[in-house]
Amino acid sequence: MALPVVAVVGRPNVGKSTLFNRLIGQRLSIVDNTPGVTRDRIYSKCEWSGREFMLVDTGGIEPASDDKILVQMRRQAQVAIDSAAVIILVTDLRCGVTASDYDVASMLQKCGKPIVLCVNKCDRPGDTDPDFYEFYNLGLGDPVEVSSVHGYGTGDLLDRVVENLPESDREEEDDTIKVAVIGKPNVGKSSIINAVSGQERVIVTDIAGTTRDATDTLVENEYGRYTFIDTAGIRRKSKVYENIEHYSVLRSYMAVDRANVAVIVIDASVGFTEQDSKVAGYAHEQGKACVVAVNKWDVVEKDSDTMKEFTEDLKKNLGFMDYVPFVFISAKTGQRLNKLFELINAVWENNSLRISTGKLNDILSYATERVQPPSDKGRRLKIYYMTQPSSNPPSFVVFVNSIDLFHFSYRRYLENQIREVFGGLEGTPIRFIVRERDNSDTK
Repeated sequence: MALPVVAVVGRPNVGKSTLFNRLIGQRLSIVDNTPGVTRDRIYSKCEWSGREFMLVDTGGIEPASDDKILVQMRRQAQVAIDSAAVIILVTDLRCGVTASDYDVASMLQKCGKPIVLCVNKCDRPGDTDPDFYEFYNLGLGDPVEVSSVHGYGTGDLLDRVVENLPESDREEEDDTIKVAVIGKPNVGKSSIINAVSGQERVIVTDIAGTTRDATDTLVENEYGRYTFIDTAGIRRKSKVYENIEHYSVLRSYMAVDRANVAVIVIDASVGFTEQDSKVAGYAHEQGKACVVAVNKWDVVEKDSDTMKEFTEDLKKNLGFMDYVPFVFISAKTGQRLNKLFELINAVWENNSLRISTGKLNDILSYATERVQPPSDKGRRLKIYYMTQPSSNPPSFVVFVNSIDLFHFSYRRYLENQIREVFGGLEGTPIRFIVRERDNSDTK
C-alpha cells in the first residue's frame, strides 16, 4: 500500500533539510558503502504514534534557473502540494515573517490540504520569543515551536502531522504480481508496458522524461495476472532541473516500494551506465525481487559472442547483486517478452520463499562441517542456530557467540549454501540478521 506523503516546504535557508533529517532520525547524506545504493534520496519513511508515512524534503525550492524567484517557488511548491496528504511549512524565527513566507502560505491556503506551520530555530525551550507570535499573521493556525538542530518541539510537530493524516485506507488484496518498470529516461519502459499489455496504455515518445507519474496497467495472460507500474525515468540529480521531473524521481522510488518485482530496464544501444547501477541499487536496497531487462536488443549489431560479452559486462558492473537474472528483449518486436514473464514469476516465487527452521539448521550443520567457522586469537565463531522470521526478501536470524567473528566472507559462504540447496534463488537478495547470544562456553 502506498504510504501517505508529508511534504516539508518553505523558502531557502529555513532549515528544511535539517528538520527532515531530525524527523527521520538519520542523516541521509551519510550512507553505507554498499555499491550501487542510491545516495541522493529526497524522501524517507517516518513513523510516529503507530502511523507510518513518507516524508519528503523539497530541498530544491531554491530556483535553479534565471526565472523570477516567486515563479520558481510557486511551481515547485505546487508539485509538492499535489503529492502530499499533509504539508509542513517551515519558517525561520530569526528572520521573522518574510514576503516569501506570505506568498507560500497564501498558495497553500488554496490547496485545501492540512498545513502544519513550523517555526524553526526556536533554540530556547520554555522561553518563547515575542517574535514567535508574528507567525500567526500567516493565517495557518497555531504555529509549532521547533529547533531542528537540538530536536526541541519535534514531537509536538509530529503529533500535529499525525492528527491530520487521512484514515488508514488499506488497498484491497489482489492476486496480481505488482511489477515496477524502472530505469533511466528513454530506455523504453513505456514501450515495454504497451507491448505486454497489447494497448497504447502510456504515452511513448523518443523525448526523455515523457512519463511524469507512475501509472498502473493490469495485464492478464497465460503466465498469470500482473499490475505493471510504469514510472518516470530516473536521472542523475544534477540533471533534474525541471521541478516536475524532480518529483517524478520520488514517484519512481515510491513505485519500487509498493512493487513485488522490479524490472530494471537497460538500453542495449547505450550499454551499462553508472546511473543504471544506482537504479538497480535502490531496488536491491529495498529487498525487491529483480530482473534486468536489456531492451532494444533488436538494434544491436551482433555476432555469436555479443550476448555473452554483454552479459559478462553486466555481471561485472552489477557485482553487488550477482543473483539477478538477465533477459535480452525488444519491446518493438516482442522478442523474448514471454521469457520476461517467466522470470518475473520465478524471482517473485524465490523472493517469497519460506524455509523451516529444521531445514535451515540442517543446511547450517552441513556448511559448518564442510568449512569450519573462522577464529581470531584463539576464539572461534560458534553459530548456535538459524531461523527465518520473514520473506520478501528471505531474511534469516543467525544466533552466534560473537558478531565480530561472523565475518562477511563466512556470511557470504552461508548465503551461497542456502542458494545452492534451493536452486540458486535467482532474482532475490538474502538478508542476514546476526544476534549475539551470551554463552560462557565460547572458547
